[in-house]
Amino acid sequence: MRLSVLFLMIFGLGALPARAQSDGWKELFNGKDLTGWEHVGPGGFTVEDGLAKPHGGMGLLWWTGEKVGDSVIRVVFKTEKKDSNSGFFIRVPDRPTEPWMPVYRGYEVQIDNVGDDYHCTGDLYSLTKALARPQKPAGEWNTMEITLEGLHTIVTVNGVKVTDYTEGQTVPPRKDKAEPKRGPRPNEGYIGLQNHSDHDIVYFKEVAVKPLRH
Repeated sequence: MRLSVLFLMIFGLGALPARAQSDGWKELFNGKDLTGWEHVGPGGFTVEDGLAKPHGGMGLLWWTGEKVGDSVIRVVFKTEKKDSNSGFFIRVPDRPTEPWMPVYRGYEVQIDNVGDDYHCTGDLYSLTKALARPQKPAGEWNTMEITLEGLHTIVTVNGVKVTDYTEGQTVPPRKDKAEPKRGPRPNEGYIGLQNHSDHDIVYFKEVAVKPLRH
């Protein structure tokens, strides 16, 4: 084997997106195409250099395989700009046929580094106040982990807890038509990635799920 090829095999792999492979993790995005995913609403997602990139929203890319509950969901993302806006949807009760139903009836785990503490990365959009704001600057990778355990939702960003919410806790009143409707969500639901707009580019390189052991 030529030395240059060996060097690429050993050191070049570090440039590839890391993907969950073991320890109970199931990788939902394969880095090659959007097998298992379906887009609803305007625009879509493309896969470029192993990354899922949105365009032309407002839309939603949702996982068609099954509802998710009692699991940890890992989402690895980076923003194109400081104010890039997106979100990860959880506890969506029914199969989405358009992008607004999940906004109103699920929970959006927000991705937005410039919103206030009720509309920023890692909180449940407009429902919970962020405990911390650990998102990295634009262009750097962030790891978000969302733990769903019954009525309990915990969100960490880069290892720092941002949300700790249990169904029934007091939340602020709904102030805008773009905010979710108040009320309980199911223990299990569909999940998906928001495609906000061409101004709001967020790249995703990993979406993985690991069931909790009881």
